[in-house]
Amino acid sequence: MVKKKNFRSIAISTSSSEKNIPIIAKQLIEVLSNKEIEILLDKNLSLETNKKYKSYSEKTIIQRADLVIAIGGDGTMLNASRRYGSKGIPILGINLGKLGFLTDIAPEELTSSIIKVIENDYIEDKRFFLEAAVSNKKESFLALNEVVVHSGAIAQLIEYNLFVNDEFVYRQKADGIIISSPTGSTAYSLSGGGPIIHPNLDVLILMPMFPQTLSSSPLIVSAESSIRIELLDKTNKKHLSFDSHNSISLNGEAEVLVSKAKSELTLIHPKDHNFYESCRNKLGWSSSPIKE
Repeated sequence: MVKKKNFRSIAISTSSSEKNIPIIAKQLIEVLSNKEIEILLDKNLSLETNKKYKSYSEKTIIQRADLVIAIGGDGTMLNASRRYGSKGIPILGINLGKLGFLTDIAPEELTSSIIKVIENDYIEDKRFFLEAAVSNKKESFLALNEVVVHSGAIAQLIEYNLFVNDEFVYRQKADGIIISSPTGSTAYSLSGGGPIIHPNLDVLILMPMFPQTLSSSPLIVSAESSIRIELLDKTNKKHLSFDSHNSISLNGEAEVLVSKAKSELTLIHPKDHNFYESCRNKLGWSSSPIKE
């Protein structure tokens, strides 16, 4: 059995503008300081009344933090995961959002849950990132949920060829295509009618967006597969986005390459975390019909 890590230096991060962020952060600081934990505040977190705890650069947090606690919704968790989680720092989320599949500590449970985590009463959850590149560009990009190729315009189709491990799958006209990890199966892919995949499964979901065909369905392949998308339209501009956050423009014909990244994310959960319970609570499973 792998020995759990002791968290002695903890960073607090957010990318949310929620007005109660400072209140939650101060409560968190009080809990951590009482446990004699070194506290590193992300520069995105402004706490004017806490002069004792200064802000640190992303580089310093990567060097010194044993854990990053992200306050916000899944957007904040995605941001923290790309910035810190991809560098090997575990991430724990305090949920201020509506769904929060990645963030599972409610503010009212903050004190008891954080103390348990500090005392090694937690579980680790490993997730993989997606890596995307464009054939004529040197830079590559990371995404935790999904990589999306799309037209960037309402009711404008793009045409592409899809290859898996260099084997031709199909030619498609659609608004685009979503390449999703199991983590992203409860995000954008789900809104397009994609399947929910348990995060322990090592697969990718290939999800056409509004395809111009009646016979197109999501395709699930091994996460070890290499995905290649040949964009065939020479004129219209296309876009490549990562977790609905970063986006780049693609001109003319291009090839988009997507694969499982080498970097891995470690999520920290309370001991009672359960994926199916999250689905029941957040997606309304087992809800009774409304009675008139």
